[in-house]
Amino acid sequence: MVETPAGCLFEDIQYEDIQVEAAVGRGTFGVVFKAVWKGKDVAIKTIESENERNAFLVELRQLSRVNHPNIVKLYGSCDNPVCLVMEYAECGSLYNLLHSADPQPHYTASHAMSWCLQCAEGVAYLHAMKPKALIHRDLKPPNLLLVARGTVLKICDFGTACDIQTYMTNNKGSAAWMAPEVFEGSNYSEKCDVFSWGIILWEVITRKKPFDEIGGSAFCIMWAVHRGTRPPLIKDLPQPIETLMTRCWDKEPSQRPSMEEVKNTMSQLMKYFPGSDEPLKLPHQSSDSRSGSSSATSTGNFSALRLPLMHACELFTLTECVCVCVCVCLATNGLDSSIPLAYLKLDHQLQVRCRLGLWETLFLNNFLTFYRPND
Repeated sequence: MVETPAGCLFEDIQYEDIQVEAAVGRGTFGVVFKAVWKGKDVAIKTIESENERNAFLVELRQLSRVNHPNIVKLYGSCDNPVCLVMEYAECGSLYNLLHSADPQPHYTASHAMSWCLQCAEGVAYLHAMKPKALIHRDLKPPNLLLVARGTVLKICDFGTACDIQTYMTNNKGSAAWMAPEVFEGSNYSEKCDVFSWGIILWEVITRKKPFDEIGGSAFCIMWAVHRGTRPPLIKDLPQPIETLMTRCWDKEPSQRPSMEEVKNTMSQLMKYFPGSDEPLKLPHQSSDSRSGSSSATSTGNFSALRLPLMHACELFTLTECVCVCVCVCLATNGLDSSIPLAYLKLDHQLQVRCRLGLWETLFLNNFLTFYRPND
């Protein structure tokens, strides 16, 4: 008998009411099957042995507490056989989309940025939970599912969310995304999820497996990460994204941003990446490559992602120059230039962070406020 966590909102489901169709993958424990329950597609997550029961109970407990559009929904559980009944992700995992040997869908820079933003939103929600932050500990593309024709991302696999022994035992395949303080046995916080997010950002931009060049066992990757090795920086990557990414995978957790800051920064950046709600296109659906609609990230070329941010950075620089000119103009006419100067100082203080959106907002909203000619 599975003990139902107090206060949860899911159902006790009779296994006889489920029509199991086919195995579709594996989770932290057991096999995942596609099934039909109450006329809708669902995923059934089973356990294969009593040794996996603890991870099962952890996932049941954690999923019963959460309700967020970027976290997979738990419908209920069965007692015999023991299993979870969850939301089904028809597009599979982000990992399979990125690296499957099958014909791969093309995706745009907007899709890549949107997936990372949605992941950050879901994790920020977990980290803000009371009375204690919920740490996922196993963020990686295999645990990020896609729905709505590839445009919506859902975080799954919470079997290790509190059980670190299970995490280290069952998740050797997570080494490429694992924060060093976790496998080093140090005290760690929710910042370990921030580290993993930074690696995921690199992965969706490059469409390459992190640390694939190292080869060997998971311990080889852990040793390399411990010694400071990180994925290579991406050529022509706009500085705001590179800065955010490298801050996230800093060796010192205290130097990493919070997931709330990551979410806010990505939200600002998304203004320059329209079209993220466009359904993914399979290769045979894509337009001629000369039209520029094919995915730059699917080929490892970052030019399509660089272009909108390059224009944004140019706008930032232009606006900054205009503000300096306004300061000179104001001073020449005996007017107060303290406000634009304060903005320049503020920008200097934020230079290590993403600044896109700051200047155009401040400048356009306040220009008439601080530029008033003499009556």
